[in-house]
Amino acid sequence: MDRLTEMEAFATVVDQGGFTDAARKMGISKSAISKHVSSLEARLGARLLNRTTRRVSPTEIGLAYYDRALRVLNDAGEADALVSSMQSDPSGLLRISVATDFGVNHLSPVLGEFLEEYPDISVNMVLDNRFVELISEGFDMAIRVGDLEDSSMRARKLTDTTKRMVASPDYLNKNGRPSKIDDLNGHKLLHYSNQSNGSVWKITAPSGEKRQIRTAGGFSVNDGQSLLNAAISGLGIAYLPSFLYAKSMKLGQIVDVIPDLPVETHGIYAVYPPGRFTQPKVRAFVDFLARVFANKGPANW
Repeated sequence: MDRLTEMEAFATVVDQGGFTDAARKMGISKSAISKHVSSLEARLGARLLNRTTRRVSPTEIGLAYYDRALRVLNDAGEADALVSSMQSDPSGLLRISVATDFGVNHLSPVLGEFLEEYPDISVNMVLDNRFVELISEGFDMAIRVGDLEDSSMRARKLTDTTKRMVASPDYLNKNGRPSKIDDLNGHKLLHYSNQSNGSVWKITAPSGEKRQIRTAGGFSVNDGQSLLNAAISGLGIAYLPSFLYAKSMKLGQIVDVIPDLPVETHGIYAVYPPGRFTQPKVRAFVDFLARVFANKGPANW
């Protein structure tokens, strides 16, 4: 017999004070209730109920088992409710962590379309360039660019972005155009101030060799858009993802500094807590972003 059904029958008998009322509560026959309880006692090798002609009460062992059985039954009920909620229509508050430049340039413009499609969801997008702990800080998901750190989080790759060294034509006209990686040592490099590797650029040479360039520049900032603005203003060379520089490059405000270098490609990921079931609101937003990114095409990222 099913263990949960046996537990439920026993717990209902204790709650109702007898087999007749328990049968009525569960919507089955009295003999079925009795059979479930007898099967449970036989499997456990213990008498759980004291039975008299007038009343039924739990034994000492039965009372201890009743307390544990209630916990198991409650957990099972919550598990069933969880699955039902996971398959329900997406709703509730969706809290998202995203880097400032990506959020401003690429998430904010499409949120209206998402909220129109899912009117029962509200979004709290937190722009922050630091690495947040999703669960402990109360986030449902994050958008992250680049190599993912090893973690228990689930991740879905949404698209790729490329990374290049860019500068304004005016800067290159004044300072000369580098033709190889070593030439960068004589130039002003613009850096992210919040990266763990500091002022080090990891670059792939035409030979495939991985090179590290460490050159101090006159400007560093913890925001990619500000780095792009600095490059456009002629302050130096910036190493940026294409989702930031694509539009400015089309306008001729910046150019690829060393076109012969291999293009660095990095993934853009939706990251969310682990678990067998994904919350409907998270699943809806991740699927929405995947569609948006696919429609724009990799050239725009």
